[in-house]
Amino acid sequence: MSKPDELLVDVAALVESGQSNQMSLTVVTRGAVITGRLAAEAVWRQRVSDVLRDSARLGEFAAVFDAPVKGDGPPTHLHFHVARILQGTVGIPETGGMYRVAIEDVNAWTVGDFSYSDH
Repeated sequence: MSKPDELLVDVAALVESGQSNQMSLTVVTRGAVITGRLAAEAVWRQRVSDVLRDSARLGEFAAVFDAPVKGDGPPTHLHFHVARILQGTVGIPETGGMYRVAIEDVNAWTVGDFSYSDH
């Protein structure tokens, strides 16, 4: 998208203002379908930092995510946690991951998350 969807920006702003992690969303971006729950950027950064800090090989990168969130202007990214990239009949990773998606790159979206079943 050349201009971010204002409704999607409003959804992201509401998540940011309430520090809520209960908003489920599915987006299509550059051919990938990502489904999961949104988190405020500060919460998302803290979770990524915690995971990196616990890693013997990646611990030094944790500090990058500890930097304060710049709160000027509307949100420019969606921060997914417990999210999966849908590929065929599976979601990768099965347990959910942490994804940051630029709002301007979202081609389509819907409220709610999706999962597949063989039944």
